[in-house]
Amino acid sequence: MRFLGTSGIIAAYSAWLEKHLMSCHFEFDSTNRILRCRIEGRVADETLKKYYGLAAKFVALNAPCAGIFDMSAVTYFNVSPDTIRELANLPPAVADPNRPRFIVAASAHIFGMARMFELQGQSTRPNLHVVRTANEVWVILGVQEPHFEPIQTE
Repeated sequence: MRFLGTSGIIAAYSAWLEKHLMSCHFEFDSTNRILRCRIEGRVADETLKKYYGLAAKFVALNAPCAGIFDMSAVTYFNVSPDTIRELANLPPAVADPNRPRFIVAASAHIFGMARMFELQGQSTRPNLHVVRTANEVWVILGVQEPHFEPIQTE
């Protein structure tokens, strides 16, 4: 049996937590053509990068008129400002700059990081809105009753 040492145990536990306590659900409202990605649980740099890449694939497959990245159910957010800047400098998941996109960020810390993303990427995402609740999204889009169906990610 191999002894991991304190830092090895912490790294192994962190990897286990990230793998087991963070989930992501992609959903699509076909009536209003809205793609939503809901992240729950713990979020770290690598998981955020992974789901940003997946979002671009789902946009290509579904051709949404609007996109929502909902982080209101995130319980732990350990993402560095460098990662936020890196993602903001990537091509947008929704290529059309006129398409509205939203980040729902209920907590103050995540809201601040989302605003950093918004400001860093404003030249390629002029129609990005950072909001605190999904109700704000529905008001901006003029949607009364969205009906989302899950999209399989596997």
